[in-house]
Amino acid sequence: MSDQLTAGVVGGSGFTGGELLRLLDGHPNFDVEQATSRSYERKTVGHVHPNLRHLDLRFTSPEDLESVDVLFTATPHGVSMEHIDAFQDAADTVVDLSADFRLSEAAQYDEWYDGHVCPEYLEKSEYALPELNRENLPGADLIAAGGCNATATILGLKPLFDAGILSGDEQVVVDVKVGSSEGGAGASKASSHAERSGIVRPYAPTGHRHEAEIEEYLGLSVSFTVHAVDMVRGAAATCHVFPDGPVSKGDMWKAFRGSYGDEPFMRTVAGGGGVYRYPEPKSVAGTNFGEVGFEIDPGNRRLVVFSAIDNMMKGSAGQAVHAANIALGLDETAGLDFTGFHPIGSP
Repeated sequence: MSDQLTAGVVGGSGFTGGELLRLLDGHPNFDVEQATSRSYERKTVGHVHPNLRHLDLRFTSPEDLESVDVLFTATPHGVSMEHIDAFQDAADTVVDLSADFRLSEAAQYDEWYDGHVCPEYLEKSEYALPELNRENLPGADLIAAGGCNATATILGLKPLFDAGILSGDEQVVVDVKVGSSEGGAGASKASSHAERSGIVRPYAPTGHRHEAEIEEYLGLSVSFTVHAVDMVRGAAATCHVFPDGPVSKGDMWKAFRGSYGDEPFMRTVAGGGGVYRYPEPKSVAGTNFGEVGFEIDPGNRRLVVFSAIDNMMKGSAGQAVHAANIALGLDETAGLDFTGFHPIGSP
């Protein structure tokens, strides 16, 4: 395959669509041929995304898809499953950022979503998170990016499974804090500045849909709660783990280094010096890095595992591009090997 590929973005006017366009614009192997939007058809990309005003590209109708090598689809849940045939006709590789192909069985969509109209595609899709599913991504032609809350949680807990510290039968309580960009670009009363500013608001105390991904890919049922907090970008997961036997700090370091020592976008931050002693979304804002860390509470036989990502990068657009790089045989860090800023305001 040529090292220079064409790409398109369906749903390019949303927050995640804008992130995809930003990443693809700076990617050495992708030329962006098309970005679609029903609401902004014929408007320039820079009209919606001011950081992309330099792009000579206008939004087109999603009904008029051009033929490209890779099509990224940043659509609301339910849209991609309705149009997957058209998407695959337009591109050899489709990377979907919705929830439509993340789970492997139709029964899961009946339980957690509103059913599925083309369940035959579920067994064909590959979960995008490379740290979890790298070996299955090369050559994949339908890739499903993970949910940001699930991604943060899976990244934090995966080393404990890899090292045998967890088997899946233990009690695990997960509390996730997320920024306002998770809600997308659509306006609502709850997302208006006056209502959103200054909050720590439980918006999914139980039954969050991302629990389905955690259960499928880790084999673990978690007690899961999500809070909306006063930041724009980021997802931070705090996992309270109660293992069956004693676990030392050495065991934990061995587990995290074993899982992520060779991963280009993972960093372990666990109680060191300085201000940022544990993972924080502010430390990874705008990047594809994920940070993980831990602390041990021997008096309560508890492990506390922390993880932080940028929800629109590692939790969405960055994960999608990372997975596409691997699927297409490109350098997996291509277009993603940049660092964030410090100091920076609310991410």
